[in-house]
Amino acid sequence: MSENTSDLMLSTAHLTMKFGGLTAVSDLNLEIRKNEIVGLIGPNGAGKTTAFNVITGMYYPTEGKVLFKGRNITGLKPHSITALGIARTFQNIRLFKEMSVLENVLVACHMSINTGIFGATLHLPGYRSRESEARRFSMELLEKVGLVHLAYEKGTSLPYGQQRRLEIVRALATKPKILLLDEPAAGMNPQESRELMDFIRKIRDEFDLTIFLIEHHMQVVMGVCEHMYVLDYGVTIAHGDPASIQKNPKVIEAYLGVD
Repeated sequence: MSENTSDLMLSTAHLTMKFGGLTAVSDLNLEIRKNEIVGLIGPNGAGKTTAFNVITGMYYPTEGKVLFKGRNITGLKPHSITALGIARTFQNIRLFKEMSVLENVLVACHMSINTGIFGATLHLPGYRSRESEARRFSMELLEKVGLVHLAYEKGTSLPYGQQRRLEIVRALATKPKILLLDEPAAGMNPQESRELMDFIRKIRDEFDLTIFLIEHHMQVVMGVCEHMYVLDYGVTIAHGDPASIQKNPKVIEAYLGVD
């Protein structure tokens, strides 16, 4: 582990998650620094999504802790973790089926509209002002990512690649400092995957983000990540830059097996 913690955004210390007799994640130690794009890879069942679920508060770890900018956030509820500045997407797209593109983004913006139930019900001036600001901010986000012309289309009617992009935009609407992407290239064709790589770099720069992603698509993860961690049966077997990961014998064995 590096001793310089001034730019450390997210870290885990001896993070372990057990389900009965099964250890899904064992002694995970991550360090993710400001503005990095970091990948978490490994074969199916390696524990990648479990690690994401622990970091984002969906699971309480059996052992270890999660630190965000030096603060111990272990055990906080997902909404509290989101409010601190950690947003995520899911492997299976979770758009609201009957909502427009704009409405899907507005849902995320409403986290910060704290006028209370009476203000919302009676549409008091404070609520109307915040609602108007949320709408303006949502349209600005959609403009920046090239979806504004689809603002009033049903979210689930978009092509698959654009639905993925919309889900990421909805996460951006919570104004995160670090964004966790769970298999963003899943189901994409080669052209969509190439566009996704450009999109990830663009939002990192545009929104001053740190990005942590799980991905099975090797072209994407090798092409966009600057540092990578590799899990196999919940254990970290390697970490480093993409070039070193590609040549690592343990990684090759985990993915391809040996005679």
